[in-house]
Amino acid sequence: MTTQSMLAPTRPRSRRRSRALAVAAAVVLPSLIWMVTVLAFDHRLIVTDGSGSRSQEIGLPPVILLSLVVSLLGWGLLALLERFTRRAGVIWAVVAVLALGVSFLPLTGPGTAWASRVALGLMHVTVAAVLLTVFLRTSTTAPGRTQES
Repeated sequence: MTTQSMLAPTRPRSRRRSRALAVAAAVVLPSLIWMVTVLAFDHRLIVTDGSGSRSQEIGLPPVILLSLVVSLLGWGLLALLERFTRRAGVIWAVVAVLALGVSFLPLTGPGTAWASRVALGLMHVTVAAVLLTVFLRTSTTAPGRTQES
Protein backbone atom coordinates (compact mmCIF):
# COMPACT_ATOMS: atom_id res chain seq x y z
CA MET A 1 0.00 0.00 0.00
CA THR A 2 1.45 3.37 -0.98
CA THR A 3 1.60 6.44 1.21
CA GLN A 4 -0.77 8.23 -1.16
CA SER A 5 -3.44 5.53 -0.87
CA MET A 6 -3.11 5.57 2.93
CA LEU A 7 -3.64 9.32 2.91
CA ALA A 8 -6.49 9.27 0.41
CA PRO A 9 -9.39 11.44 1.53
CA THR A 10 -12.06 9.54 3.39
CA ARG A 11 -15.77 9.92 2.86
CA PRO A 12 -17.66 11.68 5.67
CA ARG A 13 -19.57 8.52 6.65
CA SER A 14 -16.45 6.36 6.87
CA ARG A 15 -14.61 9.21 8.63
CA ARG A 16 -17.34 9.39 11.29
CA ARG A 17 -17.35 5.60 11.64
CA SER A 18 -13.57 5.44 11.99
CA ARG A 19 -13.56 8.21 14.57
CA ALA A 20 -16.42 6.64 16.52
CA LEU A 21 -14.53 3.34 16.61
CA ALA A 22 -11.42 5.22 17.77
CA VAL A 23 -13.41 6.77 20.61
CA ALA A 24 -14.68 3.31 21.57
CA ALA A 25 -11.14 1.90 21.51
CA ALA A 26 -9.88 4.89 23.51
CA VAL A 27 -12.41 3.98 26.22
CA VAL A 28 -12.04 0.19 26.13
CA LEU A 29 -8.24 -0.06 26.07
CA PRO A 30 -7.50 1.99 29.22
CA SER A 31 -10.37 0.15 30.93
CA LEU A 32 -8.62 -3.13 30.12
CA ILE A 33 -5.35 -1.74 31.49
CA TRP A 34 -7.19 -0.75 34.68
CA MET A 35 -8.72 -4.24 34.97
CA VAL A 36 -5.38 -5.98 34.51
CA THR A 37 -3.67 -3.67 37.00
CA VAL A 38 -6.36 -3.71 39.69
CA LEU A 39 -8.00 -7.09 39.27
CA ALA A 40 -5.21 -9.30 37.94
CA PHE A 41 -2.23 -7.74 39.75
CA ASP A 42 -4.23 -6.59 42.78
CA HIS A 43 -2.67 -3.10 42.70
CA ARG A 44 -4.85 -0.14 43.68
CA LEU A 45 -4.25 2.90 41.49
CA ILE A 46 -3.68 5.80 43.89
CA VAL A 47 -2.35 9.26 43.02
CA THR A 48 -1.36 12.00 45.44
CA ASP A 49 -1.41 15.75 45.08
CA GLY A 50 1.78 17.78 44.71
CA SER A 51 2.33 18.07 48.46
CA GLY A 52 1.73 14.38 49.04
CA SER A 53 -0.89 15.11 51.68
CA ARG A 54 -4.04 14.05 49.78
CA SER A 55 -4.47 10.86 47.82
CA GLN A 56 -7.19 9.61 45.54
CA GLU A 57 -7.90 6.11 44.33
CA ILE A 58 -8.64 5.86 40.60
CA GLY A 59 -11.58 3.54 39.97
CA LEU A 60 -12.96 2.18 36.72
CA PRO A 61 -15.82 4.72 36.32
CA PRO A 62 -13.46 7.74 36.19
CA VAL A 63 -11.23 5.89 33.70
CA ILE A 64 -14.21 5.25 31.42
CA LEU A 65 -15.73 8.71 31.83
CA LEU A 66 -12.51 10.68 31.37
CA SER A 67 -11.43 8.60 28.38
CA LEU A 68 -14.81 9.19 26.76
CA VAL A 69 -14.91 12.93 27.51
CA VAL A 70 -11.35 13.53 26.33
CA SER A 71 -11.95 11.52 23.15
CA LEU A 72 -15.15 13.39 22.31
CA LEU A 73 -13.53 16.76 23.05
CA GLY A 74 -10.65 15.83 20.76
CA TRP A 75 -13.05 14.81 18.00
CA GLY A 76 -15.03 18.02 18.43
CA LEU A 77 -11.92 20.18 18.31
CA LEU A 78 -10.68 18.46 15.17
CA ALA A 79 -14.08 18.83 13.47
CA LEU A 80 -14.17 22.51 14.40
CA LEU A 81 -10.63 23.08 13.14
CA GLU A 82 -11.44 21.27 9.88
CA ARG A 83 -14.23 23.77 9.24
CA PHE A 84 -12.15 26.87 9.83
CA THR A 85 -8.54 26.18 8.89
CA ARG A 86 -6.52 24.41 6.24
CA ARG A 87 -3.99 23.22 8.84
CA ALA A 88 -6.48 21.44 11.12
CA GLY A 89 -4.55 18.18 11.36
CA VAL A 90 -1.29 19.88 12.32
CA ILE A 91 -2.93 22.21 14.83
CA TRP A 92 -4.92 19.38 16.36
CA ALA A 93 -1.85 17.14 16.62
CA VAL A 94 0.10 19.85 18.44
CA VAL A 95 -2.78 20.45 20.87
CA ALA A 96 -3.18 16.68 21.42
CA VAL A 97 0.51 16.15 22.18
CA LEU A 98 0.52 19.14 24.56
CA ALA A 99 -2.59 17.76 26.30
CA LEU A 100 -0.85 14.39 26.64
CA GLY A 101 2.14 16.09 28.25
CA VAL A 102 -0.07 17.99 30.70
CA SER A 103 -1.96 14.78 31.55
CA PHE A 104 1.21 13.37 33.11
CA LEU A 105 1.47 16.15 35.72
CA PRO A 106 -0.85 14.50 38.27
CA LEU A 107 1.33 11.40 38.11
CA THR A 108 4.31 13.29 39.51
CA GLY A 109 2.97 13.46 43.09
CA PRO A 110 5.65 12.39 45.56
CA GLY A 111 3.54 9.66 47.18
CA THR A 112 2.34 8.02 43.96
CA ALA A 113 3.65 4.47 43.62
CA TRP A 114 5.68 3.67 40.52
CA ALA A 115 3.28 0.89 39.56
CA SER A 116 0.43 3.42 39.58
CA ARG A 117 2.47 5.88 37.53
CA VAL A 118 3.28 3.22 34.95
CA ALA A 119 -0.29 1.92 34.68
CA LEU A 120 -1.87 5.38 34.50
CA GLY A 121 0.81 6.65 32.13
CA LEU A 122 0.19 3.65 29.90
CA MET A 123 -3.52 4.51 29.88
CA HIS A 124 -2.75 8.09 28.84
CA VAL A 125 -0.38 7.00 26.07
CA THR A 126 -2.85 4.40 24.83
CA VAL A 127 -5.68 6.92 24.49
CA ALA A 128 -3.35 9.39 22.77
CA ALA A 129 -1.94 6.77 20.39
CA VAL A 130 -5.39 5.61 19.28
CA LEU A 131 -6.78 9.10 18.83
CA LEU A 132 -3.70 10.58 17.16
CA THR A 133 -3.44 7.69 14.73
CA VAL A 134 -7.08 7.52 13.67
CA PHE A 135 -8.05 11.17 13.91
CA LEU A 136 -5.03 12.28 11.88
CA ARG A 137 -5.52 9.51 9.34
CA THR A 138 -9.12 10.61 8.83
CA SER A 139 -8.45 14.34 8.91
CA THR A 140 -9.31 16.18 5.73
CA THR A 141 -6.21 18.29 6.30
CA ALA A 142 -3.73 15.72 7.56
CA PRO A 143 -0.04 16.51 7.08
CA GLY A 144 1.00 15.47 3.57
CA ARG A 145 -2.56 15.61 2.24
CA THR A 146 -3.75 18.33 -0.07
CA GLN A 147 -7.07 20.03 0.51
CA GLU A 148 -9.60 19.14 -2.19
CA SER A 149 -11.26 22.11 -3.89
